[in-house]
Amino acid sequence: APHPQQGYQPGPQKLGPPQQPSTKPPPPAGPVPEQQRLSHEQFRAALQMVVSPGDPREDLDNFIKIGEGSTGIVCIATQTSTGAQVAVKKMDLRKQQRRELLFNEVVIMRDYHHPNIVDMYDSFLVGDELWVVMEFLEGGALTDIVVNQGSSRMDENQIATVCKACLKALSFLHSNGVIHRDIKSDSILLSQDGKVKLSDFGFCAQVTQELPKRKSLVGTPYWMAPEVISRLPYGPEVDIWSLGIMVIEMIDGEPPFFNEPPLQAMRRIRDMPPPKLKNPKRVSPRLQGFLDMMLVREPSQRATAFELLQHAFLRGADKPTCLIPMMKSFRHSPC
Repeated sequence: APHPQQGYQPGPQKLGPPQQPSTKPPPPAGPVPEQQRLSHEQFRAALQMVVSPGDPREDLDNFIKIGEGSTGIVCIATQTSTGAQVAVKKMDLRKQQRRELLFNEVVIMRDYHHPNIVDMYDSFLVGDELWVVMEFLEGGALTDIVVNQGSSRMDENQIATVCKACLKALSFLHSNGVIHRDIKSDSILLSQDGKVKLSDFGFCAQVTQELPKRKSLVGTPYWMAPEVISRLPYGPEVDIWSLGIMVIEMIDGEPPFFNEPPLQAMRRIRDMPPPKLKNPKRVSPRLQGFLDMMLVREPSQRATAFELLQHAFLRGADKPTCLIPMMKSFRHSPC
């Protein structure tokens, strides 16, 4: 089954016992009330203050849609001034379930640069859309490798290579108080020469000394840490759990409980011991030990990104070029 590209934001269904139906009257039909329209204008004005002025279309051409996520679409385009290809994420302000998260796409990515994080070049408002211009990674997402590997599974050196790059990015983010909150194979992009970079910062959160924990239920169900699902205050440890689930993806081809509906999978993650590999005999004790340090239910007992970077399993990490044989080129449809 294809992976769910969409992140999860809580809908009307609840995990716990059924709640009383809302007594709020349905919204009036007809034009949008002035109050709501105004708040859209205010939100747009706030966003305008953090993006660049001007129209990016003056320097961008040949748009080709290459993907779609929960917040918008992704195209590739050519910069007419340089001839370089870039990726452009287009997000409609009016179609966001939690539009305040759009600030993350701009502010977090603008302020944090790292060799294992997709580089953001610029952002603009185009009508009612936020456009984020980023580096384009021709190798596609790790998901393409995980889902299409068939009988030729990723070997442990390749898994170590991906994990080391991800942990370097996470160690950097966590040391700056940033939690990604949506680590999964879809969020890992590869360059043509096999470099591994973390992307999709739409769900990330900044923690500070004053506000060291978060509580929002965000992320993608199958990769969510138990404490996120339980609505407990959580910190950067949630990314380590999700990375553990991503390691299972690289070994088994999909995350645990993937054949179950999202809510049922979330209940299992919340209530059961940590998930196991389908066939534990297929992996080395080193890899199993590495995985066991990430999939720990108690967040305070989970290894940190910095600790995991010292793990013996990562000694098997190779040069990025070791990932090239696993990459495939995928056709793109016009935008």
